[in-house]
Amino acid sequence: MSSAFAAQESNGWQGSRQMVLVITPDWNADHGVLRAFERTGDGWKPVVDAQNVTVGRAGAAWGIGLNEAQTDGPQKHEGDGRAAAGVYRVGEVFGYGAQADTRMPYSAMTDTDWCVDVDGSPYYNQIVDAKKVGAKAVEGASEPMRRDLHMDGDQRYKIGFVIEHNAGGKRGGGSCIFAHLWASPTDATAGCTAMPEPVMRRLLAWMKPEEQPVFVLLPQSEYARLRASWHLPVVGKQP
Repeated sequence: MSSAFAAQESNGWQGSRQMVLVITPDWNADHGVLRAFERTGDGWKPVVDAQNVTVGRAGAAWGIGLNEAQTDGPQKHEGDGRAAAGVYRVGEVFGYGAQADTRMPYSAMTDTDWCVDVDGSPYYNQIVDAKKVGAKAVEGASEPMRRDLHMDGDQRYKIGFVIEHNAGGKRGGGSCIFAHLWASPTDATAGCTAMPEPVMRRLLAWMKPEEQPVFVLLPQSEYARLRASWHLPVVGKQP
């Protein structure tokens, strides 16, 4: 077995053939650069060139995903305002429209859909419909999935996808981590990754569930440290 193949086999994303990659300048940066790659043979081929994005207003911190736990650096917790660093499966696509131009699983959001960010709730870190689980189940949640209806026409969740951080719902581990549209190039998020709508549309049209797409977010120093052992793409200089 080649060393490259062994490295792929030892991680939790060895079957993935599509990768959305975000690199930030450091742990505390509220912005970064997004690229996308597809695996061909033993390497990664770029398919989406460098695009500016915004991330958590407080930067990034190690989350709970497919990679082995890392102890050198900040650790994500509920309400810290940090994006989740690590490797994550791309979950369902969501949006305001009845359908979207994507082959990924899609859910049209309604005014009763919420992502529950209430630590200790049995629905913690899940998108649920209050009509089905009851209004009390989403009491205290601050993440309406139809922000346009609840927050004065906000378009940030018009289209986006779930980053499967803390998929097991560990208490206090952090919740409701998405990739979504940005309000502006200077507005950071509460922990998500935000981008222009054309970039999001390009990613969604490209991703395929059978290719097991993953989302990777790392500060530059951690990317340099882990790139070879995690078999991540080689990237050029940051723009």
